[in-house]
Amino acid sequence: MAGGGENENLSKTLDASDPGDEEMPPAATEAASSSDDSDSDSDSEEENDEAADALRLQSLQEALRNQPLDYDSHLQYINCLRKLGEIHKLRTAREDMNRLFPLSPTLWQEWIADDMSLNQGAEAFAEIEKLYERAVQEYLSVPLWCDYINFVQEHDTSVSQCSPGGVTKMRELLERAITAAGFHVSEGSKIWEAYREYEQALLLTTDEENTKDRIRSLFHRQLAVPLENLRTTLMDYKAWEADQGNSNDMDAELDGVPPNVALNYQKASAAYNARKQYEDQLTSPVQSEADKLQHFMNYIKFEESSGDPTRVQILYERAISELPVSSDLWLGYTNYLDRTLKVTSILKSVYYRATRNCPWISELWVRYLLSLERTKSSEEEIRSVFEQSIRCAFQTTKEYLDLYLTRIDGLRRRFSLDQNDFDFQLIRQTFMDASDLLSAEISPEELLSLHKYWAKLEINLGKDITAARGVWDILIKKSGSTLESHQGYIAMEVEMGHINEARAIYKRCYAKRFAGTGSEDICHAWVKFEREHGTLEDYDLALKKVTARLNEVMLFKAQQESKGKADHSVVSVKESTNSPLKRKTEQKPNMKVQPPAKKRRQDAPKTQEKFEPDLGKMEIESEEQLKKEEQKGKEIKKPKAEFYDDQCTAFISNLNLRTNEEDLKSFFSDCGGVTAVRLVRDKVTGKSRGYAYVDFSDDQHLQAAIAKNKKSLHGAKLSIARSDPSRSKKSRPGTGGSFRGHGTARNFPPRDESKSSEVGRNPSKEEPSTDTGASGKEKRVTFMAPRSVMKPLGWNKKDGKGNDEVSGGEELKSNEEFRNLFLKK
Repeated sequence: MAGGGENENLSKTLDASDPGDEEMPPAATEAASSSDDSDSDSDSEEENDEAADALRLQSLQEALRNQPLDYDSHLQYINCLRKLGEIHKLRTAREDMNRLFPLSPTLWQEWIADDMSLNQGAEAFAEIEKLYERAVQEYLSVPLWCDYINFVQEHDTSVSQCSPGGVTKMRELLERAITAAGFHVSEGSKIWEAYREYEQALLLTTDEENTKDRIRSLFHRQLAVPLENLRTTLMDYKAWEADQGNSNDMDAELDGVPPNVALNYQKASAAYNARKQYEDQLTSPVQSEADKLQHFMNYIKFEESSGDPTRVQILYERAISELPVSSDLWLGYTNYLDRTLKVTSILKSVYYRATRNCPWISELWVRYLLSLERTKSSEEEIRSVFEQSIRCAFQTTKEYLDLYLTRIDGLRRRFSLDQNDFDFQLIRQTFMDASDLLSAEISPEELLSLHKYWAKLEINLGKDITAARGVWDILIKKSGSTLESHQGYIAMEVEMGHINEARAIYKRCYAKRFAGTGSEDICHAWVKFEREHGTLEDYDLALKKVTARLNEVMLFKAQQESKGKADHSVVSVKESTNSPLKRKTEQKPNMKVQPPAKKRRQDAPKTQEKFEPDLGKMEIESEEQLKKEEQKGKEIKKPKAEFYDDQCTAFISNLNLRTNEEDLKSFFSDCGGVTAVRLVRDKVTGKSRGYAYVDFSDDQHLQAAIAKNKKSLHGAKLSIARSDPSRSKKSRPGTGGSFRGHGTARNFPPRDESKSSEVGRNPSKEEPSTDTGASGKEKRVTFMAPRSVMKPLGWNKKDGKGNDEVSGGEELKSNEEFRNLFLKK
């Protein structure tokens, strides 16, 4: 890059690059003088274009502030700055983009070309050389290597003057280029040719014999590599040898060629012919990325079978340069290097590039950490990579858990090898971070496994039993209803020989309610524990407490079963009594209609025998009982759930868990028409579940939003599609289906709540039973009582009309009158 004065001059030149102020070439001057009006119109149009570009530049700056990880916005911003000639901002924009993403060879070539056109001198050469070094390390590109070689030859004074230091530098650069790209089947010959041309240029100036040997050696090396145009290289070699006085027959292919070189040439030709079909597939003009990936994978499989790691590595590099965000390629590449090459510098470079290209693949980060540990990297380097990994956006919380466990595993191994220079607090802090971050998201089994591992290391490495107990206490507070957490705590104490501590845990948890058979299991486990470890007094005490507890559990389950049967019976009878005759009777309570029970007794005597006892035992609750029950049974009415028809709505999935509503509004701000943003959150934790609905005012804005599918937000590529409520639409209230948030069935006929009534039911004096709901309050069963004899809800003494409206002016009947009403024939 140029110095400060040169930058100012360049900036002034770019600022003065308005076409209206530039010195125009002679032909343009003549045209301008002959058409002033046309020139004025052209200036006006260009001014309008510049104003539009300035507005676009401002819009892109705002977009990058809101979404710094949007790759496309970075590209558009850089292109806009190039067009406007904002050289200082352009450099900063490119550095910012490269800090976040690797740049393609084309972007590097544009960057270097811009700096070369603006900067001169030794300082500029050093800066551009650094850019080339950065460029060739990101992706394999033969044209980029050729540009780099030509640049050094032309602009490095020591190289152009053929000084010993310059010659050494140039040869080292060319050897690096051969290693990086010389085995590229279709383009690698360009690197070899550049190398030979440089040595031949040296031969013209020095005429040293060892230079001739170098050229000859380069020919021999190239002829042993399966490259395109290998026969042309052979002819060039024979012609060069003829120039050196070694005559040969050009018509005879291998005449004058040393036997070993001829043998290597034949092998290379056969190897190229075996690969030609794969090369032809890759150079096919029209093919999708999926097809190209498949062709590369087939080609790689073939190269792996040949057993040449260098060729496999080059082929992976070729594939990655064309498909840089293919996680399959990066996973395959790193796996191959871990198994085969195991060169520290290459492994670090490839893993670094892999995680920059596909930061959302947690497996790459896990392998990266393990590779650093295998290569004996420093703790600072491993910590830096781990901290970068947990800042990435992954699909599931399990991926974060795997990263934390990988980090903890590595710390454990290092601590075991070198306890003197290693602080266990680092392991403890990593466990604490994992627990705080993931406890609300991971499954109970994973949470238990994490804390069990933590407690184990506190004992084995930290030598702190108090800290280990604290770990189990933390877990029990977070998941106290799980039996496994208590069992794990007890198992640790028993394993350590702390019998009294284990017994204390049993005493604290045996009376807790656990899911399934957990309550019984913990009781039986306590008795077994005392049988194996306790005294007779301990065993008797445990047996006494456990017996009482088991009786409670059995009684509770029996009540739940009877309640379930009663609820099922109520629903069944309600459905069976929902007949036209019953509805007619309810509508006209004063009509003398034959009671349904009597009609059934005449038609089917067996049915009457089963029905009579229940009818005879039904009682009407007193006024005072009704008032008390109504006061006890009042519930706060829940607000009705909102419904959305999703007729003009986008469904967004694969959201970063940190994304909020404002982020989504900003993301769709360029589309316009956003009317509502509904981020779906967990009911318990309130955290995002990774998807959302965005409502738009019309289809035009919705289609603009859908066009942003696969765009990135906070590092995650979003999936955006039109919401289709018909695919997952649940039944609405009143349609006969169930409604989320309301546990009541909707398949009963509608009832007029103003006429509903309640009666008490006492099925048996010997076995008193009440139907209780989840709240523990009594429910009155009303399905057998005529509405004409029931009090409406809310009836009280002060309401004088209530009784008249319900009974039609008649007095309430006693229980005996009510029984006779149904039993008289």
